[in-house]
Amino acid sequence: MSRISHFFSGTAVALCLPATAALADLTAEEVWADWQSYMSSAGYTVTGSETIGSGSVSVSDMMLNVEFADDTGASDFKVVLESINFVEQGDGSVAIELPANSTMNMSFQPETGEDVTLAIDFNQTAPNMVASGDPGDLTYTYAADAARIALQSLTIDGVSVGPEIAKLDMTMTNLTQVVQTTVGDLRTMSQNMEVESVDYDFAFKDPESDDMFQIIGTMSGLKLDGTGDLPIDTDVQDVNAMLNDGFQADASFTTTGGSYDMSFSSETDGNGTANATSTGAKFDISIGPDGLLYDVAQSGVDMNVLLTELPLPLSFSAAEIGTRFLLPLQKSNEEQDFGMAVTLSDFSMSDAIWSLFDPTSQLPRDPATLLVDLSGKAKVLFDFLDPTQAAVLDEPDTAPGELNALTINKLELDVVGTRLTGAGDFVFDNSDLVTFDGMPRPEGAVDLTLVGGNGLLDKLVGMGLLPEDQAMGARMMMGLFAVPGEGEDTLNSKIEVNDEGHVLANGQRIR
Repeated sequence: MSRISHFFSGTAVALCLPATAALADLTAEEVWADWQSYMSSAGYTVTGSETIGSGSVSVSDMMLNVEFADDTGASDFKVVLESINFVEQGDGSVAIELPANSTMNMSFQPETGEDVTLAIDFNQTAPNMVASGDPGDLTYTYAADAARIALQSLTIDGVSVGPEIAKLDMTMTNLTQVVQTTVGDLRTMSQNMEVESVDYDFAFKDPESDDMFQIIGTMSGLKLDGTGDLPIDTDVQDVNAMLNDGFQADASFTTTGGSYDMSFSSETDGNGTANATSTGAKFDISIGPDGLLYDVAQSGVDMNVLLTELPLPLSFSAAEIGTRFLLPLQKSNEEQDFGMAVTLSDFSMSDAIWSLFDPTSQLPRDPATLLVDLSGKAKVLFDFLDPTQAAVLDEPDTAPGELNALTINKLELDVVGTRLTGAGDFVFDNSDLVTFDGMPRPEGAVDLTLVGGNGLLDKLVGMGLLPEDQAMGARMMMGLFAVPGEGEDTLNSKIEVNDEGHVLANGQRIR
């Protein structure tokens, strides 16, 4: 996780750091010092030849370097800029003259597997950057007509790989970014970035076979809003230590639409193509003492897939596809929040797919929906991001934490004319691991409603997909766990676990 955050946050600031209205006379040396301070606190070693003039600082052969090492191997990341100039503007602000071309170099030496080195070019068209404010409270404003990231070279175990084997090419147009940074006990940052469009082309071909993969696509209306606190002096390779020192970051990323075309071939799995469009996407992520939050969703999704292994094209669409989870990361004697949610709304398949198992159209083909939203409380017994503590989890009979409470905020499955809904709450007694065979004893209840269940069984029997005796068994089970509700073909069920560990269905004990 720390490697990814450095590659993106560090590189973004290094190559296109950003500002707004001048508040005081700011000097070029103060801005250059702030750059060095930030990069150092982010774990980078900064080198270069600086020349201080009247109202300016010029830095040539500038290099930002960070190294990582753990039990899986070592890696190295460098950003190389031929020159960068800090020039006072006479209005209290400082212009930062960026090179049109710069290079990112990465190397990976895993304990097992292939050594990899690669160089990536970063090119900017008409970059403009200005810094303003006071030392310790600066704002950087950046804009560019375009920026392009392209794979320059790739070497695997000493063998050079050409563009016919590997390709990475991404172009962004009309970029704007504002970053505000304040230095106190922590470096506090906020940023807003907008990109009109992104076009990308990624491809890879296995040189030892005919296996290949390529994806070409575009995104529009990108926006990124983020805030964070970065410790001034901490071990950036120890995320757990950073969290203890006050590190936290929040980012929200959205688009107004996108599309891609993908093709692939495999000697074992065959060939295929896929294309997809969406009307928008969002990606929220945060990490801090409260845990890790990950929330991603796409709206207005349409996808078409063609596989050599199947005789017909596959087409899908959905109003929204998303997933969300909240995971505590650090040990605590107090209960911490966790959660998980999955959304698949208004999901539709083409008639060609339906005809594979329902050629006579006996099942309703209305769009399907699946919603699951869970939350709860737990105690975390280990610092997951501390390698010395995480190793303990490999020991047998070692529990990473205690489950204290679980809430089913929402459960909904609406498909082929049948709808299941539910909600419930449970608490767990971790002192009783006997009643439920090693699981903490739950206490609580869940309420469920099923509409159209018997009608679905009748259709499946009529289609020959379900034998009559199995349908009869299913009806008997529904009769055991459910009671008739209001409305036609409606069943209600209340499943409870009491303080004695008894399981009841609608008041009748079944365990």
